[in-house]
Amino acid sequence: MNKSELVKSLAEKAQITQKDAAKSLDAIVETIQQALAQGDKVQIIGFGSFEVRDRKERKVISPATGQEIKVPATKVPAFKPGKSLKEAVAVEKKAPAKAAGKKTAKKKK
Repeated sequence: MNKSELVKSLAEKAQITQKDAAKSLDAIVETIQQALAQGDKVQIIGFGSFEVRDRKERKVISPATGQEIKVPATKVPAFKPGKSLKEAVAVEKKAPAKAAGKKTAKKKK
């Protein structure tokens, strides 16, 4: 799902225009970005948490040259899904039952 599809779905569910849905989505994203830039954590109960994590300095090898490169420490945004979101995504599909304990023998030619 891309942004325009998300806006269309949001507009239908909230019974608002697509223009208003787009404004709302942009406002939410901008608000989350500003909060993370200030070092705040954004928690949406049942959905998940957005936070900033520190990434340590590390050494990597350039695939092009084979030289070791030092990557400086940085801060990165992270998302941790909430319980409700995890449960919604993890809906199990029933697969055909396999015979337990039976192994197929390989034939040698």
